[in-house]
Amino acid sequence: MLAALLHGIALAFGLILPLGAQNVFVFNQGASQPKFRGAIPVIITASLCDTLLILLAVLGVSVIVLSIPALQVIFYLIGLLFLMYMGWSVWKSEPANLDAKKAAMSPKKQILFAMSVSLLNPHAILDTVGVIGMSSLGYSGAEKIAFTAACIIVSWIWFFSLATAGRAVGSLDTEGKFLKLLNKVSALIIWGVALYIAVQLYHMA
Repeated sequence: MLAALLHGIALAFGLILPLGAQNVFVFNQGASQPKFRGAIPVIITASLCDTLLILLAVLGVSVIVLSIPALQVIFYLIGLLFLMYMGWSVWKSEPANLDAKKAAMSPKKQILFAMSVSLLNPHAILDTVGVIGMSSLGYSGAEKIAFTAACIIVSWIWFFSLATAGRAVGSLDTEGKFLKLLNKVSALIIWGVALYIAVQLYHMA
């Protein structure tokens, strides 16, 4: 069981560490919100979405869904449109500490965007299905539960740590120059994911 636990921890870190739209968005909100509690909605949403994807991958449900071509095209198209809009919204948003009366993003918008960048990102989903889902096939019973739990716990710890790091950076940026640049970089990365989806759609046509 220990081997399965360590495998899950190593695998989850390997998948979650690379700079992607989800990580950048969580860090961005940690840095942009006036207080750390303002980033709680994005932390919890991103963590819950990852938990859902990991469970679906381990249970094999996501493989069945993604094997249906029509559903895959619809899924990719919705993801493309929403990520394009999300990128634009992040690009033109102003850091909260430039205007104390205006928060970077409302809780509702954080939740909606975090769900889209987590659940409408085919690249991230295919990574979860292909790596965590396939790796879980080597385990059963208590070992499979330990493997799955390790992946989920790492995900929650990572997003809390990421937002905390963002808040630390944001508190040092009193003039908001770094946060303004971070918004632009975040938007470009999100648009990069959208471009990847557009290429996938082109190949499906």
